[in-house]
Amino acid sequence: MSMVHIENLEVTFKGSGASGRPVKAVNGVNLSVARGETVALIGESGSGKSVTLRSLLRLHAAGRTEIRGRVEVAGQDVMAMGARALADYRGRIASMIFQEPLLALDPVYTVGQQIVESIRRHEPQTSAAQARARALELFERVRIPSPERRLEAYPHEMSGGMRQRAMIALALACKPQVLLADEPTTALDATVQIQILLLLRELQRELGLSIIFVTHDIGAAIEVADRFAVMYAGRIVEETDSRTLVRAPRHPYTQALLRGRAGGSEHAMARGERLQTIAGAPPDLSRLPPGCAFAERCTQARPDCRERDPALTELSATHRVRCLLVEG
Repeated sequence: MSMVHIENLEVTFKGSGASGRPVKAVNGVNLSVARGETVALIGESGSGKSVTLRSLLRLHAAGRTEIRGRVEVAGQDVMAMGARALADYRGRIASMIFQEPLLALDPVYTVGQQIVESIRRHEPQTSAAQARARALELFERVRIPSPERRLEAYPHEMSGGMRQRAMIALALACKPQVLLADEPTTALDATVQIQILLLLRELQRELGLSIIFVTHDIGAAIEVADRFAVMYAGRIVEETDSRTLVRAPRHPYTQALLRGRAGGSEHAMARGERLQTIAGAPPDLSRLPPGCAFAERCTQARPDCRERDPALTELSATHRVRCLLVEG
């Protein structure tokens, strides 16, 4: 049974383009996540990763956003939820680690107060003392030093890595079944990034969480993900397991992303070797070109790539690619 099931998800921001045209940020995404599985959504900025993730909690402004498709989490239809059901669902069934915890955490309350409030909101029978004891346990679990003292700290009094750990503790406070991680290692130094990634992997195994991990850093995703979904221009263009993605990627965009990371797809980076970049820029989502959206930047594009919209081709039970080159 899938913990998360997304079917034909479309997210359009009304009148958001440079010329006031609607922007289709997510265009027909299909994705499932099994219990205890970690799936990484990867791609460049603007590819639709975070928009997809936020749709699972319905965080987009209703008056400015049109959402179509089906989203089920733990068997519940998220799109059909009313305000009360949605408030109960957020944090208890699915919870999010936001990209910048300094902005996500309330600056006028201590971190401990915010965790206690979250627990008591979803579990009114829990006393303040019991909630604080659980908050302390969570701080110990995410390895925050001097946890009792840190519970009384305000967000600005913590380092970036410490805030991210506190954000993870807050996300886990109500024992969710699905954890949504929106670039949780952005702006952290390399050492802290590794610590956070190892912590997420350990928590996932210990608690049996289903995780969707959004990042543009393939190297980071490889450390934690069981499966990858590569997004470009609002669509998933390749979906496969971690081993296949690194050793045998089939979409030219996935291949280009791998060449653009230190070490490439499989070899250690040599001294003096240059990182390869993807020429050009992602297309304007308010007026997508005909055919494949990646064709203008693709070094393997054929004339028909600019005319035909590729379908999602199933290469195996675990490998799907949206590219004319694999269609034959």
